[in-house]
Amino acid sequence: MVQMNGLKAKQEVNPLLKITLEMGPLVIFFVMNSMKGIFYATAALMIATLVSLAASRLILKRIPVMPLVTGAFVMVFGALTIYLQDATFIKIKPTILNLLFAAVLAGGLYFRKSLLKIVLGEVLHMQEEGWRLLTIRWTGFFIVLAVVNEIVWRNFSEQAWIAYKSFGVMPLTMLFMMAQITLIMKYQIPEVSSEPSEISST
Repeated sequence: MVQMNGLKAKQEVNPLLKITLEMGPLVIFFVMNSMKGIFYATAALMIATLVSLAASRLILKRIPVMPLVTGAFVMVFGALTIYLQDATFIKIKPTILNLLFAAVLAGGLYFRKSLLKIVLGEVLHMQEEGWRLLTIRWTGFFIVLAVVNEIVWRNFSEQAWIAYKSFGVMPLTMLFMMAQITLIMKYQIPEVSSEPSEISST
């Protein structure tokens, strides 16, 4: 049992490392934009995203689904932005991506299948009602992110949008995740200990 627990501990993701891998490309995007402009920043974002995905594969031995999908969108919309010299593509990327995530989750609910459970089932153990409610909330949150992104890039300066994209989305996401703790605790299924009892071992 000690060896199994040690293996599990090794497989746990360091939160600081996870945040660095996710925030690193955005920070580079923000810094490069202040130095060279949005087109150079977009190219830097594409390169940093590829490095981040490669680091995830090497360090974590896997690439999580959402960063992988996000990375694919960065490549496609980033290439369009640079090739056509039109920043609109990189600005609408978060809108389309968040609506895609919302549509996928909503589609899973329609077919009575919680896709969040498939992704997070090894980490969270909840009743089906808990997964359903959590999926509904995440669907709504992705829609809100899409709407806010449209409002910011259409009504504020390019610098304001870049600041929001680089340093606004992640804190909002963290706050949203923290707000779900009560729901998770309410529907959490207690883990059954696999260690033999003292009576059975005597």
